[in-house]
Amino acid sequence: MTDLSAFPVTHKWPAQHPERLQLYSLPTPNGVKVSIMLEESGLAYEPHLVSFETQDQLSPEFLSLNPNNKIPAILDPNGPGGKPLALFESGAILLYLAEKTGHCLPPEAAQRYETIQWLMFQMGGIGPMFGQLGFFHKFAGKDYEDKRPRDRYVAESKRLLAVLEQRLANRAWIMGDTYTIADIATFPWVRNLIGFYEAGELVGMPDFPNVTRVLAAFVARPAVVRGLEIPKRS
Repeated sequence: MTDLSAFPVTHKWPAQHPERLQLYSLPTPNGVKVSIMLEESGLAYEPHLVSFETQDQLSPEFLSLNPNNKIPAILDPNGPGGKPLALFESGAILLYLAEKTGHCLPPEAAQRYETIQWLMFQMGGIGPMFGQLGFFHKFAGKDYEDKRPRDRYVAESKRLLAVLEQRLANRAWIMGDTYTIADIATFPWVRNLIGFYEAGELVGMPDFPNVTRVLAAFVARPAVVRGLEIPKRS
């Protein structure tokens, strides 16, 4: 039987199936990237809820896995060379899982790097900018009398959506006919912008019909439907 007891994170979240990949997450846009990828690939895994309400992400056990105290993180008992691998950062995890399973990453070198390019576009632009817009529009930022910070993130979010809109013209997915980790990284954030952040009208989503079209195709995928609810909230 696989022994993961050397990893402190398993003391707080015991592994019922230590032979499976262990996922420590929450169903946020960054969190569901990994659960969706795992569902798409069919890799066996065991999810564990990291509750922000009880500040699980600040516990010594979680920090031993991710010193940056962010979800998601994984512990793969069957990592490279057959040794356990602990990994954090959603983009790094997506790349690792794609290479491990052979899913959602083109094997041809040029297309592979182009996919990684669009993954980085999400990591460096869409995620941070949409997140800031959500803060200033829906959360504490909405009480600021000075609307310039909010308007800055509205403008930048519109710019990023316009880049994505142009890319998706006459394409089924970001990489054309091939569904990849670039889509898995990007569309949970687009969904969150419109839904949870309630910012669709603010950014003028009707101006981005290709983005809306591909988002609809994304959320209709069975693996996405499942992954959006993993881990289950208590």
